Amino acid sequence: MRVYIPATIPLLRLLVDEQQLLPLGATAFAVTPALREAYAAGDDEELAEVAMQEAARASMRLIAAERDGLDDPDDDAEGEAANPGSPVYRRAVIAADVPGAKLRPDLDDAVVKLSGPISFKQVAAVHVDLAEAEPQVAKAVDVIDAADLGDTDAEFVLGDAEDHQLAWYAPQELPFLLELL
Repeated sequence: MRVYIPATIPLLRLLVDEQQLLPLGATAFAVTPALREAYAAGDDEELAEVAMQEAARASMRLIAAERDGLDDPDDDAEGEAANPGSPVYRRAVIAADVPGAKLRPDLDDAVVKLSGPISFKQVAAVHVDLAEAEPQVAKAVDVIDAADLGDTDAEFVLGDAEDHQLAWYAPQELPFLLELL
């Protein structure tokens, strides 16, 4: 099954360094039967785009968590980040082909749970924002929760970030991309 895994630049670095990655909560997005039912008129390509956009939105939540220092394995005993610095405000999505993903319609139409870490060899492509998206993504990260709660101004800010198309990279290009960031 092709899945779309929300990521951040530090998570992409981890994938390259470790040659595997277990996404937070083993959560990914895919074209599921529930997603097909919700978008009866969409073809496979359109539905894959919907799943990828859901993963891109989840990527913004991961950026917010990194920015706020949540779930940072490099925190010392006092909670200080070992590698302080500003986050990279670029959404990232890993497209991978994995067996054994379980459907999670209780969470959302496109959500699946992976059975374990993905290996670098399973990565089909990586999608990352270009530099010009960073200002809008930074603003959207600040208001994503408000947008989810129906704040129309926040939804507008989120839409500005989501208007940017993610650039496509082959897996073998990822180390070079990360070197340039």
